[in-house]
Amino acid sequence: MNYFNYQNDQLFCEEVPVAEIAREVGTPFYLYSHRTLRNHFRVFDAAFAEVPHIVCYSVKANSNTAILRLFIREGSGVDLVSGGELYRAIKAGVDVGKVVYSGVGKRKDEIDSALKAGILMFNVESDQELETINDRAAMLGVRAGIALRVNPDVDPETHPHISTGLRENKFGIDIEASLVAYRRASSLAHLDIKGVSCHIGSQVTKTSPFIDALGRLKDLIRRLREEGIAIRYLDLGGGLGIAYDQETPPHPAEYARAIIDASKDLDCTFILEPGRVIVGNAGILVTRVLYTKRNDGKRFFIVDAGMNDLIRPSLYGAFHQIQPVLRRAREEITADVVGPICESGDFLAKGRALPVFEQEELMAVMSAGAYGFTMSSNYNSRPRIPEILVRDDRWYIIRKRETCEDLTRGEEIPDFMNT
Repeated sequence: MNYFNYQNDQLFCEEVPVAEIAREVGTPFYLYSHRTLRNHFRVFDAAFAEVPHIVCYSVKANSNTAILRLFIREGSGVDLVSGGELYRAIKAGVDVGKVVYSGVGKRKDEIDSALKAGILMFNVESDQELETINDRAAMLGVRAGIALRVNPDVDPETHPHISTGLRENKFGIDIEASLVAYRRASSLAHLDIKGVSCHIGSQVTKTSPFIDALGRLKDLIRRLREEGIAIRYLDLGGGLGIAYDQETPPHPAEYARAIIDASKDLDCTFILEPGRVIVGNAGILVTRVLYTKRNDGKRFFIVDAGMNDLIRPSLYGAFHQIQPVLRRAREEITADVVGPICESGDFLAKGRALPVFEQEELMAVMSAGAYGFTMSSNYNSRPRIPEILVRDDRWYIIRKRETCEDLTRGEEIPDFMNT
C-alpha cells in the first residue's frame, strides 16, 4: 500500500497536494511518503517476527540520510556497498553491530573504515579479498567478522543487468569452491567466520528462486558445521520485487513464510537486505511538460526530467507508470515521454498509451523511490534535483536542489591556463 492518491481529482502525497509542492520548489523533484516508507518497513520486519533476524536495509536503493534515519529509528541495520554508504549510515545513527558490508570491489581504505567502525561483518566475494581483509585487520589489531558470499547458480528470472546469482555473474564465490575458501578463512588469525551470504538478484517476482538458493545454502552450512566451522548468520540478501506494471510479486508475508518453512532447524539468525520492496513504491518523480511535439505522426511529451534524473527506463527498459497530477477527462494517445538530455536514449516512456498532456502540466512518474535519485547524475551539466519528504500534512526538503555553482565545486583551472 502507498499513500499517493487522488482527492477531488488532484494527486496527493498523504495529505499534501503534489501541485502545492511543485509551486514552491519547482520541477523536477523526487517526492517520498513517510507513512509508506514506515509501513513498508514494519510489514517486512513483522513478517519474520517468529525467527531471529536482522533487517539490514539496502542503502543503494535510496541513500538519503533522512530516509536512513527513518528506518534506523524503526530498528533497521544497513547493507552497504561502499565507504560513502558507511559514512551516510553512521551519520544517520546506525547501530554498527547491524551493518553488513557487501560489494565485489572493496578498497583498502574502505575496509579500514569499516573495521574501525566495528561493523557486524563483511560479505566477502573473492579469495584475494579474504586475504586483504585479514591483512588490514592484523594491521589494526582487530578481528574482522566475515561471511563468504556464495554464488548458488540460481536463475532469479529478472533483467540480466540485475541478476547476480548465476555462475556467469561477477558476484560471489562459486558454491562448490566455497568450502575451500571457508577452510582458508578458518586458518587466518584475524578473521571471525560468522555466516554465509547470498544475493541472487534484484526485482525478483517469485519465491521459488529464493527457496532454490536456500536449499543449496542449507547444504553448505551443514557441511561447514561438520568441519567445525560455526555458522551463526545466514544472509539471504534482498531482491524481492515490486509491481511496476503487470508484475505480481509475493507479499513480504508470503516471502517470509516460504523462507521460514524451508529453513526449519537451521539455527541461524537471518539477515535480510530489502531495498526496492521498502522504498520503490514510496516515491515518485514529479516533472513538468515543457513542450508537446509531432514528428511525422509520432507524438512526444518533452518534460524537464531526463535520464540523468531517472535512468532506469534508458538502462533497463524499465516501466514506470505515468499519471497526470490533475486528473480530468482526456483523450488517450500513443506517445513517448522524453527529456532534455542530448541522447536518443533519453526517455521515461516509449510508445506508451497515455492521456494527452498539455504544455506546462505536471506529470507523476510512479514507483520511483528506489534506484531513482541514487543513480542520478550531472550529465549535460544538469544540477541534481531535490528530494522532498511528506509526513501527514507537512512536507520537508531533505535534499536541496543543486545549483550551477555546485556543478563546478572541486574543479580547478591550472595556473598555466590563467596566463
